[in-house]
Amino acid sequence: MTESSWYEECDVLVVGSGGGALTGAYTAAREGLSVIVVEATDRFGGTTAYSGGGLWFPCNAVLRRAGDDDTPADARTYYYSIVGDRTPRQLQDAFLATGPRLVDYLEADEDFEFVVFPWPDYYGSAPKARGSGRHIMPKPLAPDRIGALRDVLRPPLPVERAGEPLPDQIIGGQALIARLLLALSKLDSAKLLREMVCEQLIRDGDTVVGAVMTGRDGRSTAIRARRGVLIASGGFERNQQMRTRYGVPGAARDAMGPAGNLGKAIQAGIDIGADTDLMSEAWWSPGLTHPDGTSTFSLWFTGGIFVDKGGERFVNESLPYDRLGRIVIDRMAEGRVGLPYWMIYDDRAGERPPVQSTSVPIGRTEDYRRAGLWHSADTLEALAEEIGVPADRLTATVKRFNAFAESGTDSDFHRGDEPYDRFFANGGSPLVPIEKAPFHAAAFGISDLGTKGGLRTDACARVLDTTGNVIKGLYAAGNSMAAVSGTVYPGGGNPIGSCMVFSHLAALDMAGKP
Repeated sequence: MTESSWYEECDVLVVGSGGGALTGAYTAAREGLSVIVVEATDRFGGTTAYSGGGLWFPCNAVLRRAGDDDTPADARTYYYSIVGDRTPRQLQDAFLATGPRLVDYLEADEDFEFVVFPWPDYYGSAPKARGSGRHIMPKPLAPDRIGALRDVLRPPLPVERAGEPLPDQIIGGQALIARLLLALSKLDSAKLLREMVCEQLIRDGDTVVGAVMTGRDGRSTAIRARRGVLIASGGFERNQQMRTRYGVPGAARDAMGPAGNLGKAIQAGIDIGADTDLMSEAWWSPGLTHPDGTSTFSLWFTGGIFVDKGGERFVNESLPYDRLGRIVIDRMAEGRVGLPYWMIYDDRAGERPPVQSTSVPIGRTEDYRRAGLWHSADTLEALAEEIGVPADRLTATVKRFNAFAESGTDSDFHRGDEPYDRFFANGGSPLVPIEKAPFHAAAFGISDLGTKGGLRTDACARVLDTTGNVIKGLYAAGNSMAAVSGTVYPGGGNPIGSCMVFSHLAALDMAGKP
């Protein structure tokens, strides 16, 4: 392209505006580079803005100040034991080593404050797992701290999808995005643009030098990036065609990412020869099914059991959500579990399911009943008939489970054996008997927090081509990058944490400070 055909120029072009993308933008700007952030939708924040904002960074200063006695060696032992050799060890080491350094880097700026939020590791029986976790969160802040920036901050899911009012405080992932936007607003070298979709990467010889964007008016513009382009625009979970092409289980409508997460920037990388990995993978969870047909990310079960087509339990219902979701998917592939599958529970807390977090608020009971999603009956036999499972098997399943609840030991699926299992039961047993009529059933599906397959990178977040060579000038992080954790989810805050780490490393590399 000629010099006059560029719409704008910068040192670093960042595609996306979630926690990772904005961390990369902040790092680049702080290191003296000019930055343009392009966001496909009308709000900044990506999937991070919907999240709890947790960050899984073992041995960081925030944990240390709270008395944490974890060691880097123990953290590596845990991480290696569950991730294995599915991803390059260099990437794993880069993530583990950089997390604490990134916290130090951010805390040097008064706009960033973090607090410890104990959250157990997700593989509690693995070597050196920690029941108290390795997890921190951004400190909440008052809306007046960011002023008009809140108008361009993607709201929480209950606000965006259910019309609830904005909360009084900015918390969780909202707080992380707000703090990043606040810090960026004080750096003159950073410019943030909305409603700009990355359609194509531009190469000059063997180097990526910019990208073509489509704006809200449908016009295409080219932005030049002298140091490089960082793709950190999330996954392709809301693109059903891409999900089908790569064999991602579940449906786009049940994904929790923003509607703009269509994978266009990932595809732009593929179009110029970038290699990919883990393209059939996502961060899974069970999902309560709603009258509009969607199944949304759900956790914090205070009772109930899941049953398959045969009316039998098939899983530890208190597993971390990704592990539970993967078992559901495996049983679906075997033909044992269908959609919906059912949560069975009793009336001790009423007819609403014992699910304390469904991402999108539960609506009116009559709507779920009318849609055939919730059923009640005075006997288990009658409930079995309502949901189409064998009555004798359902009653036998409940009887067996109640015996486990009485003894405190789940001999079938070991529910309660790991710290996470007991987290939502205040450390006690999560085995709640099903004995108080009427009995209830609620329909569940499979949901996800986003796809985790994307462009393959090295430990500096530089994108690799299909021969394993670096594509100069192109970087990727987060759900646009093939996940460093491979097919597992080590702990709460791992997706955002890894996105922030590799965006930070990408920016440092572009600044000449690897």
